[in-house]
Amino acid sequence: MSAAELHAYATDIVELAALRGREHDMAALAERHQVRLPPLGRVVAADEHIALSVRPSRWLLLTPPAAPGAAADGWRATCNGAGVVVDLSSGLTAFRITDRPLCDAFARACRLDLDPQVFPAGRAAATIVAQVSVILARLTGGMLLLTPSTTARHFREWLGEQVR
Repeated sequence: MSAAELHAYATDIVELAALRGREHDMAALAERHQVRLPPLGRVVAADEHIALSVRPSRWLLLTPPAAPGAAADGWRATCNGAGVVVDLSSGLTAFRITDRPLCDAFARACRLDLDPQVFPAGRAAATIVAQVSVILARLTGGMLLLTPSTTARHFREWLGEQVR
């Protein structure tokens, strides 16, 4: 398998960070927009978004691409003083892996035990793979990987080479 077979997919990525003591307020505000903010170490995939948490009181929301900054602006208006919103769409690159050999290659290189019995669908974590920071989430039928955009090309090429 070549590195070209691992493609980034277009998504807007917004980080929500609750202000101290406002986690419940953030969850309630998100619920009004049909977004369930998962607990730490979890991911929730819905039709129009993916929400995951790998840091306390912080969530990453992935949504279909819109006009630059639109997703973050919408959440800034929604958070209304309960939290801080950061647009990470340019800072992170998202990969979705469904190919079994690629998933296996990633699991062999990862510092976490990604056996489905240990890290089942619905789990999320942050780690280092190939000297690159990676946020990963196990979804039904594959893995979601987020890596800094500055190292995404290296990561994609490296992972593609692991399958050869």
